[in-house]
Amino acid sequence: MTYYLYHIPGKKIGVTRDLKNRVEEQQGYDSNEYRVLMKSDNIDYISEQEIYYQKKFGYRVDEIPYNKLKCNKMNINVTEQTTTFPCPVNKLKGQLMDNTGMTWETDHGDCRITNESIKWIIKNVVTSKYNTERCYIYNKAFARWFDNNDPVTRTGGLFPTGIRQESNGEVLNPTHFDLIREWADKRGLYDDGDPKTQALKLVEEVGETCRAILKNNNHEAIDGIGDCVVVLTNLAELLGIRIEYCIEAAYEEIKDRTGKMDNGTFKKD
Repeated sequence: MTYYLYHIPGKKIGVTRDLKNRVEEQQGYDSNEYRVLMKSDNIDYISEQEIYYQKKFGYRVDEIPYNKLKCNKMNINVTEQTTTFPCPVNKLKGQLMDNTGMTWETDHGDCRITNESIKWIIKNVVTSKYNTERCYIYNKAFARWFDNNDPVTRTGGLFPTGIRQESNGEVLNPTHFDLIREWADKRGLYDDGDPKTQALKLVEEVGETCRAILKNNNHEAIDGIGDCVVVLTNLAELLGIRIEYCIEAAYEEIKDRTGKMDNGTFKKD
């Protein structure tokens, strides 16, 4: 399921799964009166970006994020042992795809609907003995599936950081971004740090990287690029944004871009 973040200049920022129906037919705008800022199949990511851009452009900020709207949630029933879906097995896949990104809590861990976890659900779902119009999965087995699979590359990320967390907050299989944030947090950078000074620090690190490249010193270049990533990670955190989201937003922006190389630089059309 693809979600579109759209902008009607001077009016609003919104999210929809159907631009023609929502923006053109329901709201009455022509295709040249709005533009798509980004698109993603991650409902949590696109919902966070909607709030970010509403604030950035000074529009009214939605009280309920897009991913929390009731129309985007299946009415599932979660018990200690099972999660029951409100449809028969032959209609479940479509329901799951319409609710990609949906999360819920169980006694065995948090669960989420992603492209890969849908495959697990369809493979392991059981028709209810009491109502053939409903089906269920076992929570413990589903939660353990997340433990044994890479949630970043296979499931789209169980948490915003793309890692698995237990209820006590312990991080399992942390990424280097997580380790950088842990290092910075322990040193009080997020409590007392200032985005402006971090931005200046980034300029300093970029300058050192450029000098290393001009000297053809790969060792110093590696060090400089790494330092830039560390500063960018902390800068994003100080601004209340995860660097993973910044990277995803940038990729969504460039992935369909065309152009050509000119004097060693790629120039977009």
